Amino acid sequence: MNTKKIKCIAIDDEPLALELIEEYIKDFPSFELIQTFEDAINGAEFLKKADIDVLFVDIQMPDITGIDLVASLENKPIVIFTTAYRNYAYEGFELEAMDYLVKPISKDRFERAINKTLEYYQYKHGTVKNPSEVFYVYAKYQKIKIVQDEVLYIESLKDYCTIYLEDGESITTLMPLKKLSEMLSPDKFFRVHRSFIISIQKIKSFIKQKVTLTNGKELPVSSKYANELQNTLGS
Repeated sequence: MNTKKIKCIAIDDEPLALELIEEYIKDFPSFELIQTFEDAINGAEFLKKADIDVLFVDIQMPDITGIDLVASLENKPIVIFTTAYRNYAYEGFELEAMDYLVKPISKDRFERAINKTLEYYQYKHGTVKNPSEVFYVYAKYQKIKIVQDEVLYIESLKDYCTIYLEDGESITTLMPLKKLSEMLSPDKFFRVHRSFIISIQKIKSFIKQKVTLTNGKELPVSSKYANELQNTLGS
């Protein structure tokens, strides 16, 4: 049975960088590098006509930067930036790149980027068994997979949200709470306040207008949500 390959191209004005990507990607049978370009303009023209899944692109190139190239694309593939310069990370953040690889790129770091890309591709195309169990946010200059069952609560900070996980980690992403709420399973999460969404299964107790989570964290419950929460909990 033939499995559809994930089609990739690479654009970099350094031939050795392209050769390295070509060499590395051979070890990942789900991916196919169909074309490489040393010239960013030609690469951009190819992208306008071809159906590409993943783009590896250098940032600092003589004719057009990788940032400008990606920004100009109407239909963006999954983007992995490759660069010798760390100071472009924020621009990559704004374009929601899958990952940001700093040269010289090690095989181990490339493999991590590829594995994340494969997971995201499967999630995006609905080929994972339970896509509702995870969601993706952009943070720390890369897309991060969040397992819904590991979330304690989410806090809104104006245009940002911070996701608090049960292992103590917190992840902040540039996304309003309303948009993030649309990515969550409605049977697993409940909005208790204009600033908070909580995991229903992580509720330890609920009294009046206060909810206590399994880690001991106490959060306010707005009066407009209190009755509905009580009904949801069946008490």
